[in-house]
Amino acid sequence: MLPPPSIRELALPDEAATTALARRLAAVARPRDVLALWGDLGAGKTTFARAFVAARAGKPVEVPSPTFTLVQTYDLPGGPVWHLDLYRLTDCEDVWELGWEEALAEAIVLVEWPERLGPLLPAERLDVRLSAGTQPGARTVRLEGQGAWQGRLETAVV
Repeated sequence: MLPPPSIRELALPDEAATTALARRLAAVARPRDVLALWGDLGAGKTTFARAFVAARAGKPVEVPSPTFTLVQTYDLPGGPVWHLDLYRLTDCEDVWELGWEEALAEAIVLVEWPERLGPLLPAERLDVRLSAGTQPGARTVRLEGQGAWQGRLETAVV
């Protein structure tokens, strides 16, 4: 059993703040890490994922939403990043057909709609819970680090 998660709550006043947070987390992420991106439609999950992938690439890169393809992969110098959007997944077991086992073994995995994984969602992960803020474009985020993310979360989010 894992110890209680490290938790940080932040106000993100605009999209630039969401992007900056994604960049800081990308800097400390490692292969085999899972980042579970929680939030309603329009909460900023894809914005976060785009900034994360671009930061790992070290340059601007096209990051389409995987809403219809369900998964996008990026072979980057620091290791692969897999971006999954599971909104349309009807059975958690279907994730195996997307290469879930391979992703967990070698990549940093960003998962939008992680609740669709049910019992397949790894216990050791970083939960990024995004929600709308009080102003247009503003967000709040609750970061919950389990396992290896407990220590790294404090370094990334100062």
